[in-house]
Parts: sequence; structure tokens; C-alpha cells
Amino acid sequence: MHNKVKFARMEKSITQAQLAERVKVTRQTIGLIENGKYNPSLQLCISIAKTLEKTLDELFWEVE
Repeated sequence: MHNKVKFARMEKSITQAQLAERVKVTRQTIGLIENGKYNPSLQLCISIAKTLEKTLDELFWEVE
């Protein structure tokens, strides 16, 4: 699963640990999501999108 979480997080100048704390998961979970090795729940996707001020489409949906 490809996503743009890492790029959106870097735009906001926040670390994986800071994002993890804000969405109440571990830093390792954020790393796995960014590397496409973990499929987050819809609720976690929403929390990440709100925190990064992006839409779900911008972060998680691929446009072909």
C-alpha cells in the first residue's frame, strides 16, 4: 500500500514520534504505515489526516 503520510508529515515538520503521540499509536506503527507494511484502520487514517490537515484521498488513495 502506497501512501503519502511521510511527505505530509515532513511538510508539517513533525517527527514520527510526534505524529504517533498525537494520534495515540507507537512511533513504530507510524513507520510501518509510511513504509506500506501496515494497513491502518479507517479511524486511524482519519486521525492521521486530521492531524496532518489533509484529506483521506490526499494521503491514502491512489489516483490512476
